[in-house]
Amino acid sequence: MNLNHPTIRGAMACAALLLTAAVAHGDTDAKPAGEALLNELTAPTVNQLEELVLKSSPLKAAEGYASYYAARFIGRRTTSGYRYHPDKMTAAHYSLPLGTVVRVVNPATNQEVHVTINDRCAPKRFPFIDLSRAAAKKIGLWGKGKIRVVIIPLMEGSVEEPA
Repeated sequence: MNLNHPTIRGAMACAALLLTAAVAHGDTDAKPAGEALLNELTAPTVNQLEELVLKSSPLKAAEGYASYYAARFIGRRTTSGYRYHPDKMTAAHYSLPLGTVVRVVNPATNQEVHVTINDRCAPKRFPFIDLSRAAAKKIGLWGKGKIRVVIIPLMEGSVEEPA
């Protein structure tokens, strides 16, 4: 489970605040419910949370191809204004809104990675995403040039600089 994902961190923070508020106000009945909520959020049921986020997103999943940034782009500014860093989990897409968190799955190996869209790439006739080096390595793309993937937009608007 990726506890550093912004959605998970936010949900855990809300649960912790609810638990703290209940205890501070002397509401002893709320404490077990708050603990249960916190335990539920930290349990390895990330797929249920992702399903809820996916259902609420107007963006659709698509099968397409993934590639990765060439070394010559290291340090160059992306469309969002950040500099490309190969060790961050970022990607370029031709149409998804900047700041969108996307799950990219390699169906051949079931490896997946969550990336934040922070750059644009050239439009293609098919869904296409350009991954950072770290993201490419995580799904088994590194050294292959281009592979078939499933691109699943999870949510719009990253709350922090891309990871």
